[in-house]
This record gives sequence, C-alpha cells and structure tokens, in this order.
Amino acid sequence: MKKTQNQISRREFFKRTTVAGAAIAMPAIVPSSVLGQNSPSNSINMGLIGMGLMMQGHMRTMSNRDDVRVLAVCDVHKGKREKAKGYVENTYARRFEKDSYKGCDAYNEFERIIQRDDIDAVMVVTPDHWHAAISIAAMESGKDVYVQKPMTLTVREGRAVSDVASRSGAILQVGSQQRSNVAFRKACEIVRNGWIGKVHTIYARLGRFAPPATLPEQPIPEGFDYDRWLGPTPWYPYNIERVKGDYGGGWRRFWEYGSRKNGDWGAHHFDIIQWALGMDDSGPVEFIPKGYEGAGYQTHIYKDGTKVLRDHSTRDGHMIQFVGTEGEVMVSRGNRLDTIPAELKNKPLAPQETHLYQSREHQDNWIQCIKTRKQPICTAEIGHRSATICQLSGVAERLKRPLKWNPETEEIIGDAEASRWLDRPRRAPYVII
Repeated sequence: MKKTQNQISRREFFKRTTVAGAAIAMPAIVPSSVLGQNSPSNSINMGLIGMGLMMQGHMRTMSNRDDVRVLAVCDVHKGKREKAKGYVENTYARRFEKDSYKGCDAYNEFERIIQRDDIDAVMVVTPDHWHAAISIAAMESGKDVYVQKPMTLTVREGRAVSDVASRSGAILQVGSQQRSNVAFRKACEIVRNGWIGKVHTIYARLGRFAPPATLPEQPIPEGFDYDRWLGPTPWYPYNIERVKGDYGGGWRRFWEYGSRKNGDWGAHHFDIIQWALGMDDSGPVEFIPKGYEGAGYQTHIYKDGTKVLRDHSTRDGHMIQFVGTEGEVMVSRGNRLDTIPAELKNKPLAPQETHLYQSREHQDNWIQCIKTRKQPICTAEIGHRSATICQLSGVAERLKRPLKWNPETEEIIGDAEASRWLDRPRRAPYVII
C-alpha cells in the first residue's frame, strides 16, 4: 500500500529531497509528521554522542524536557556510556509510567545512532576532531544536529558541514551559547548601531594552555576504544593526558584534536566579535602570530583595518573590549556589560535600529527551530566562519608567520605550505569525509 504524507518517516523525507548530493531548496515548513509528532509522546527523539564532561549539562537538560525523549547515548568509553544510560533511564523512571518509555540504548559506535530511523536529532559533544564526520553523517541521514564549538577541526571540514546543512535542510546549531546571552547580544547591538563610533580595536582574553608534551605510553584502560577515540587523527601511544576531558587542558592542549586556546575560548569570543562587526558570512583578511617581528599579541585584521588582539589587557578584566572612536563596550559572562559613556548600556534600541536575533536559551532555541524549521541563532555557516578564525590563527602560530586570507574564496593567498593546513590527512579507516 502506498504511504500517505503522514506515514512518511523523517529520514525518508530528507532522502527524497536530497538526490545525489544536489542542492535542492527545502520548504520553509516541514510537515509535523517528520518531526516525531506522530509518536505517542509527541516529542523529538534524540541521541547523545560523546558522554564526557561537557555533555553532562546537555544530558540533564534534554532528559528533563517534556518535548524530548533521549533514546540512545554513545561513547567510546564503556563506563561513561553505561553511566549515561543509567542516568537517562532513572530520570525517565521517575517521570513516566514504566510502559511509556522503553529504555535508553548505549552504543560504542556513533553510526548505530545515525542508522536509527526513530531518532530525529543528535547532540555531538565529542572532541573537535570528530565533529565534522558525525555531523555530516547525521545530517545526511535526515537528522538535526547540535554540535559543540568550534564546529570543526579544519577550514575545509567547516565548508563541508555548512554545505551539507544547506543542501539537506537540517537544523544545525553550533554550541556558541554566548549568542543566547542578553549582555553579549546588547554589546553587539551597541557596536552594530554605531553608538561608540567606528570600532578600530578589539581585545579578547583567551588565556593559555601548557604546551603540548611528549607523553609516556600507558596501558589502555579496559572498556576504552582508544583507536576509535583517535579516529581520523594520527596514532600516538595512549596516555590519559591526551584523552581526558579537562577545561584546563587534556585533549584541548593538542593540535591533533583542536586549535588549543583559539579553539577553546577563541571559538566563543571571536564568534561574538564576528556578530558585532556584521561579519557572520565573512571574516578577517590577515592573521599575525605573536612574536612575529616583535608583535606583542596574536592579531587578526579585517578589511576595514579593525584589529583583534588576543590576551591584551582589558578594562576591569572583561572578556571582550570593543574600542571605538566615540566610546567603548566591555562584556563578559555573568551578564557583565559596561560602556563608555556609561549610559549606553541601559539605552533602549530605537525601532528603526538594528535588532539582533534574540535567543533566551541556546539549547531551547535549537529545539524550537527543529519544530518550526526556522534557522537557529548559530547556524553551520556562522559556526564555520568563526571556527575559521580559530583554525587560521593556529596555522599562523605553528608556521610562525602571517597569513593573508581571502574570506570570499576561502583561500590563503600566496603561501602554498600554509594552504595545505586548510585540511589534514585522515587515518584509515576513518576517512569519512
């Protein structure tokens, strides 16, 4: 019997609208039947991938939402995935009748989640080197994606993820949650509306990691799939410092898995700077590493001459400071916002002025956009452009020389060696994209 529209699964819907990788415009409104709305719980069925430190808050939030059901978790560490499975099942046991929830599956391989027709969306909270492959596989299977920042490890990965998101119509939210904070939004609106004149200099405080170290080999813990954790990156002997999730270091210290502090705090603060300057579809044109010809700070420069200096001192220890011809804006987490003149921070926007996208809560913004098919506050293209700054800053640092960048063609100008770093080789058999 031929299926009616209401009987077509979400995965089938996306397969029918994406043919042989061709770019096909997606409708603005997707039938509710492809969003899990025909299920008894009328909810979005979700899989969680990467059950480390950062996923814990996401897992708590999603498993306590009435409009989400977490059906599966995935991690290459058996203990982490089993602990997550237990948390989800215990949470639902307290909330629902036994027969209304069938349990949470736990997988070692993310592909097991991607292959499931009953899962509508995934959260990708792995180390950076796995973001692109998992996000692309999920979108190509018809799933929506929340992926942690920075969105990808390399520039070419970022372009691929953004293109797949556009082609598939997937709702992809990058975890740059500062965009969903009122103080950061107001700071960007002050800059965008010219209240402090022409911005010429911006300071961003990122901090530093200890340099990568040569580590002695240690035994691989039982239940840990170290080969799969490494995935497409070069093979190194196991050491816990290389793989552990630690905001003060761990895998974030290593070039193989990220962009060090540029990819850590830079992915947040450079993203806000892009938003404030109206550069979400573009970026800087030059990257200068600290120490080059006496440069005191890592710097990137926009076409109009605006300079962004990393780790320059800021007023009152703020995270970001915008310096304009007629004033300044300083902003940090904790809803800290200060301005010169002081009255600007409380000045309301006029109706005719630029009002930026308002999101009260980053994860909720993603969920609501899954339902409405509107674009979220931090799309794949936005995430790609912000991550590009992190990645090129890292390339300049490693090569110890400036890079000229064309943000329109996304090419490094006149430096063939540096251009090879726009992507990286991938270790077999993890050549997924």
